[in-house]
Amino acid sequence: MYQLARSLLFKLDSEVSHDLSLDLLAASSRLGLTKFLGGLPSTNPVEVMGLRFPNAVGLAAGLDKNADAFETLGALGFGFVEVGTVTPKGQGGNPKPRLFRLPEHEAIINRMGFNNKGVDHLVSRIKSRRYPGVLGVNIGKNLTTSVEDAAADYLACLEAVIPYADYITANISSPNTPGLRSLQFGESLGQLIAPLIVARDRYEAEQGKRVPLAVKIAPDMTDDEIKMVADTLAEQGVDGIIATNTTLSRDAVAGHRFETEAGGLSGAPVRDASTHVVKVLAEHMKDSLPIIGVGGISSGADAVEKLQAGARLVQIYSGFIYHGPELIKEAIASTDAYYRQQDLGI
Repeated sequence: MYQLARSLLFKLDSEVSHDLSLDLLAASSRLGLTKFLGGLPSTNPVEVMGLRFPNAVGLAAGLDKNADAFETLGALGFGFVEVGTVTPKGQGGNPKPRLFRLPEHEAIINRMGFNNKGVDHLVSRIKSRRYPGVLGVNIGKNLTTSVEDAAADYLACLEAVIPYADYITANISSPNTPGLRSLQFGESLGQLIAPLIVARDRYEAEQGKRVPLAVKIAPDMTDDEIKMVADTLAEQGVDGIIATNTTLSRDAVAGHRFETEAGGLSGAPVRDASTHVVKVLAEHMKDSLPIIGVGGISSGADAVEKLQAGARLVQIYSGFIYHGPELIKEAIASTDAYYRQQDLGI
């Protein structure tokens, strides 16, 4: 059924089919149809960042930026769903066209530019959630906010969503907001993260609930840069690292007609680079910071590869676009089997 739906959707413009799909998913939630989708499968829960994840497979941020369809997406079986990236004020994003499919490579190039309806809309959607899995919220800065003032935007988003999120991710690695990736390095990273840690700790002290803070990093770094970023995040006291965002590299899609389109490349071509970052992080941090692996997962074996490299959880996005709900089931079955083997010492 999904392959038939995909063939029809792929005949439409990439962003039109994306919006249409989300509208249908959101309508399913409003009509109460999620109960027919199967819900969360029975599996081995995974403890990460102090949270109990029903399974190790999540939906990456970017698909449901406004939290309009997360209930239906969660009902497909995801153990956790990450909504956003959300910014303090709504914004239209970059000019169209800004989303391109590369089916030959099971890849997507996007330069969306944090298009979203703003944090107030997102909060209105998640404050009455029914989804029983773990809900993450991915936060960013508005295009019109300077890099120097970025911390204020991230803080505003964190303070708005923290009563309703299970964890929060600071997105400092999208290639589609000018200057954003510079926040990954040196003093800029510390100055951005420090106030978020203070706000997280203050909320915990006042409400008795710890909402973990993760940071999403890029794949386009040297090993030394990865280690420096990890050291800074550990020193600041973050709860986890998500590796990785999309890549600027076009080596894996050289010669494709969309090769020169600006934006981040996701899907199968980023798998190896993402897994390498996970491995470098895991070996350097020696399990002191949990890692969520994302990038190029198109099969259960790909998901297990991320766990073997050192991730505790995985997220999928482009693979879901190309393979549909069957990929969720396959990834859950494979990661569940992997964890069972680990528990048995196999």
